[in-house]
Amino acid sequence: MQPFTEKVIKIIQKIPIGKVMTYGQIARLAGSPRGARQVVRILHTQSEKHQLPWHRVVNGKGEIGFKDGDSHDIQRELLENEGIQFNINKRIDLQEFAHESSQPI
Repeated sequence: MQPFTEKVIKIIQKIPIGKVMTYGQIARLAGSPRGARQVVRILHTQSEKHQLPWHRVVNGKGEIGFKDGDSHDIQRELLENEGIQFNINKRIDLQEFAHESSQPI
């Protein structure tokens, strides 16, 4: 496993219930500030294997990455079940719900 992938997995595993992190935030903490798309790929390929809380990762606007469909609805439901609220624009207030880990892995 590549070091960046390993770091991303560890960061995602540590996102607490009721909090979210953005793809870019995770990439920065893992040492690759421009690696947000790699984080998406890692989530897609490694979530099941490592039982990652994939639903706690959103885009930089506080939006669910899936635009529509079952995956979007599942992610929203999982987040709402953890107490995360969406505004009328279907966004999460990152000031309130973002996990602010500043410790590099």
